[in-house]
Amino acid sequence: MFKFNLFLILILVVCALSVVYAQNEARKLNMALENERRTARKLNVEWKKLQLEQSTLIARRKIEHEARLYLDMDIPLPNHVQVISAAKINESQLAKVQYAE
Repeated sequence: MFKFNLFLILILVVCALSVVYAQNEARKLNMALENERRTARKLNVEWKKLQLEQSTLIARRKIEHEARLYLDMDIPLPNHVQVISAAKINESQLAKVQYAE
């Protein structure tokens, strides 16, 4: 009878240790899952930003293509570009710019 009780106690200790081990492994796996979910969320945000950037670039190219095709517009040469600073413009020049528009 003593050997049987000792055997049951031994089985009980082994079961208790296996429960503790299983809980520890479950905790580790849960932490790893949360880390992977966090990484997936970050990658999803980055993917959405890249899609938005791509759609913006496609829209710009489409507008440029339509302007070239239907309106015969081209990008002006650098010597045809004038930069006007609002701080340096006087009223007579402003009237010329407004009239030109």
